[in-house]
Amino acid sequence: MAVFTPVTEEQAALLMSQLGLGQLTELRGIEGGIENTNYFATTDLGDYVLTLFERLNHAQLPFYLFLMKHLAEKGIPVPNPAANRDGDILHTLNEKPAAVVNRLLGQSQLAPEVAHCAAMGEMLARMHIAGEDFNRSQPNLRGLSWWNETVPVVLPYLDAAQASLLQSELAFQNHIAQGAAYQALPKGPVHADLFRDNVMFEGPLLTGLFDFYFAGVDTWLFDLAVCLNDWCIELPTGQHASDRANAMLDAYQAVRPLRPAERQLLPAMLRAGALRFWISRLWDYHLPRDAAMLKPHDPTHFERVLRARLTSPFKLSA
Repeated sequence: MAVFTPVTEEQAALLMSQLGLGQLTELRGIEGGIENTNYFATTDLGDYVLTLFERLNHAQLPFYLFLMKHLAEKGIPVPNPAANRDGDILHTLNEKPAAVVNRLLGQSQLAPEVAHCAAMGEMLARMHIAGEDFNRSQPNLRGLSWWNETVPVVLPYLDAAQASLLQSELAFQNHIAQGAAYQALPKGPVHADLFRDNVMFEGPLLTGLFDFYFAGVDTWLFDLAVCLNDWCIELPTGQHASDRANAMLDAYQAVRPLRPAERQLLPAMLRAGALRFWISRLWDYHLPRDAAMLKPHDPTHFERVLRARLTSPFKLSA
């Protein structure tokens, strides 16, 4: 989240009124993140999040917004996009696509414990099952095709060792994606960016998942790997934290047991998840966009995670 496109209080107030969400009392830009313009908008009727989309267009956005609505209707605690009198949930503000959703209760657990990881694993499996019958389809726009396009762009900014690692891992992932085991992985809508700062808790209770704007149809195993790579590692080193990882996996499998191909390819998908975020952070760090509030993430973090996944491959318990 960041502020690329300024929004005035008058503009926000008009939109909130058109959506029947009450009279605006406060508008505040949200720091953090790197993709969209986000504001907290408070009215006399409640608390909301106003998002202006900086990269996604009007043709792409219905997938994300209707996915959130679909999941909300299935009982998954996600933001529910607000509709105008005509039933439209995608709006336009300052010539940008825009949406308004309810603000979730709770706060992120930036130092998750075993109980938080278990709750995340259970909710992730529930979300995957709930999205199985979603009737729209869109690929993961930050998937393998994007990796192949973006790696040549960021290579000039790396030293020889980093460039060698990036190219060799990309070749490995291309190889994996063409194998029979990968083709057997179950797929469906995935969040694809479900880091600890995109989940809300009240105590041990998971109260919300948000920021679905990297979602797409991909393997459920990749979604699980992204979570394990953030929730269940030691941040300073990127090394695996077995107690948290086992808690997440056990809770996930209590709802949706992993299939044989998923168990086989989990180590490879953990590497894929680390590669994806190393590439995107390199891109955002070395080729930043202008924004009023923007703090690019350190790309070396996911370089460490990838190296840890290579030197100490994750092994599922029996």
